[in-house]
Amino acid sequence: MDLQTLQKSVDQWINTTGVRYFDIKTNTIILAEEVGEFSRLIARIHGEQSFKVPITEAEGKEKLQDELADILWVISCLANQLDIDLKSAMERNFEKKNRRDATRHLNNEKL
Repeated sequence: MDLQTLQKSVDQWINTTGVRYFDIKTNTIILAEEVGEFSRLIARIHGEQSFKVPITEAEGKEKLQDELADILWVISCLANQLDIDLKSAMERNFEKKNRRDATRHLNNEKL
């Protein structure tokens, strides 16, 4: 699914099944919540924290995929509400990074 299709699909779901969008402030807080849930999983799967009840590697991957999808969902909601075309925004962001960082990382001795 490309970004434009994603935005349209989220909008269609919101306007049929979801009834309406939450306001922008609420969606921004939900985004922070979803990023926190993803971060919690990373801390337990790839970090030093442990799960209270151990999970398999496959279960961990499934949970991470679900949380990333939740994050992308809320980002799509916010983009729709703010009239931002994510495809265009990402294209401009790549252009910016290519100009700004053309040699930056190649010359970084830490990498």
